[in-house]
Amino acid sequence: QVQLVESGGGLVQPGGSLRLSCAVSGSIFSISTMGWYRKAPGKQRELVATLTSGGYTNYADSVKGRFTISRDNARNTVYLQMNNLKPEDTAVYYCNARILPDGAVTYNNYWGQGTQVTVSS
Repeated sequence: QVQLVESGGGLVQPGGSLRLSCAVSGSIFSISTMGWYRKAPGKQRELVATLTSGGYTNYADSVKGRFTISRDNARNTVYLQMNNLKPEDTAVYYCNARILPDGAVTYNNYWGQGTQVTVSS
């Protein structure tokens, strides 16, 4: 069974930094795009950043220049380095990955359970 487990959330002051991690476990043949999304109270879930297996990145305008997505393919792990955090970055952050499990014929979309990031003084 494929699972995504996030870690690294917490409380940080404005201007601070956090690094989120998301490790994929289970019987996996291949992982294509990995990414991070977030959902703030009263708002819809939005894309934060994605990273394809080929190295192409896509960022929300609101985080460009502050957040960096990266991945370690050997560890099936994706990271989100968040710098210069702002109160408006407060949200639950979700990891997402398109995965081809062993024995499957199509890629499926998988989500982590979410990790809370709170930016407040």
